[in-house]
Amino acid sequence: MRHGLQPVAATDRMLRRRQLLRLCGGPLAAGVATLGTAAAALAEAAEAADWPAGPLHLVVAYPPGGVSDAAARALAEPLSARLGVPVLVEHRAGAGGAIALATLARAAADGQTLVFSAISPLTSPESDAPGTAALRAQLAPVMSVMATPVLVAGTSALAGDDFAALLAAARRPEGLRWATSGPRTVGHRVLEAVLRAGGGRITHVPYKGGGQQITDALGGQFEVLSTNVGPQQLAHCQAGRLKPLAVGAPARLPVLPQVPTLAALGMPQANLVSLFGLFAPAGMPAARLRRLNDELNRALRQPSLRAALQAADNLPTGGSAEDFARRIDEEAAQRARTGT
Repeated sequence: MRHGLQPVAATDRMLRRRQLLRLCGGPLAAGVATLGTAAAALAEAAEAADWPAGPLHLVVAYPPGGVSDAAARALAEPLSARLGVPVLVEHRAGAGGAIALATLARAAADGQTLVFSAISPLTSPESDAPGTAALRAQLAPVMSVMATPVLVAGTSALAGDDFAALLAAARRPEGLRWATSGPRTVGHRVLEAVLRAGGGRITHVPYKGGGQQITDALGGQFEVLSTNVGPQQLAHCQAGRLKPLAVGAPARLPVLPQVPTLAALGMPQANLVSLFGLFAPAGMPAARLRRLNDELNRALRQPSLRAALQAADNLPTGGSAEDFARRIDEEAAQRARTGT
């Protein structure tokens, strides 16, 4: 009988063990899951706090000496202090910023290479720049930094000193020459919008950025240029070396109160501003991307940095990476609809 009872007792113990596991399984599983979540959060926080050693390369998508160069250098110092690594400002100009962004797309997604650029290379219609959507997918928007008004100015080669003189010159048989910082930049979009609205003949003179463009403007190498508003451009306007004709801005600029906006001149589709921001390669760890966005927003709230941007009538922006990505998508959709 004793041998016959052993299997029954063993079975009873097994049943009680299974009941106990069923009773405790929920709390135990929840505890294990909570520990796993906490461990993941700690690992993520450590990854964000422990920025990679070595310099951070902040690549400006335009030549030295322009508005973007000044803004990037103003950001570099506080960003270096916050992250605890050197920030080296470099330049890789060309194709309206697209060259630097395409190079960034191939960089390691570790936060050690960033690009400061306008969003215009990422919002061109596919018919104008095939591969734009693919490039956009290879990049991670980090934060918008500033919105910059566009200045349309005449040179000594333009007869007249107002926007009517620009339209009159475009309607002459020889037309006029209009310089921009390159194809697909906002300045180029302004040119195209003015041409569609005003008619005539305008020859596009593209540059890699603003520095050489300004030098040639002062030499009268063309009649008109569109450029971002900046201290250098404003100084030349105030000294009479350039003729401010119009601005792309929500309202007249305090530093150029006599100059109308393109919207006020009856060309609202040409009344554009440049939105600049920082980009990282796609695949950058989420915690590191948030850390970078946080530090950049803190830097942008510093009164000295805001004053430096506002001195040239730039509007500091900031905000989340998601906000910046949404703004890029919205502009891309709008340009796809209008073909500009």
